[in-house]
Amino acid sequence: MNKILILWSTPRTTSTAFEWMMRMRGDMTCFHEPFGEAWYKGDDAGCPRLTAESERIAGLTIQGVYDRILAAAQDKPVFSKDMPHYLGPDVDDVFLEPFCHSFLIRDPGKSIPSIFKRGPNWSLSEYGFEEHRNLFDRISDRDGKMPPVIDSDDLLENPADIVSSWCSAVGIDFMPEAMFWEPGARPEVGWYDDGSWHDTLSASDGLKPQPRTYGDIQSQPDHVKDIYMQALPHYQHLYQYRLRANQA
Repeated sequence: MNKILILWSTPRTTSTAFEWMMRMRGDMTCFHEPFGEAWYKGDDAGCPRLTAESERIAGLTIQGVYDRILAAAQDKPVFSKDMPHYLGPDVDDVFLEPFCHSFLIRDPGKSIPSIFKRGPNWSLSEYGFEEHRNLFDRISDRDGKMPPVIDSDDLLENPADIVSSWCSAVGIDFMPEAMFWEPGARPEVGWYDDGSWHDTLSASDGLKPQPRTYGDIQSQPDHVKDIYMQALPHYQHLYQYRLRANQA
């Protein structure tokens, strides 16, 4: 079986832009949150906001997604971007074993207001910060070392060096030409809400250096501030292990 790279993120972390860069490489089969599609739309969907009228895709399951990823890896290397809370609490070590895990984080003072703006009715379980940290700790304990962690601010401030460091950490070649692309529609990442969350990606033409920005968490409603306070320790825990530029 070929290498299966999975980048675990939480929502609004620049993760889809990173995924698009991986698609531009041309040497991997890429998946966009396939476990998420099953969590929202599958036979065993776990999202608590779903109702009897919510869209379902018959035959779509977490196990089926897993089998599809493994089958794709028989032909060529695989990259997938996904979120740990989609897996549910019962996933075992056998399930996780085939994957090369890495993590993408973002200051929740920036990501949570962005999530709330687009999904004001989201449940707490859709934010996924605790599950993200728990999976990181689980992989760290299993392997006796920390899996690679990218911080979104570092990625946007110094994209080439951070991507190069990540490539070294996961054992693949860095392809600088994959950092650039033409703007346009991205139907490949559109299974959730017709891709409306990815308008910035559609307008972009690459992973380019951007100045750091600052979140506006203090202007948010109190319940959003509460979510931020719950998320912050999990982000800080992973942040201390983040990759630095030119660090393998």
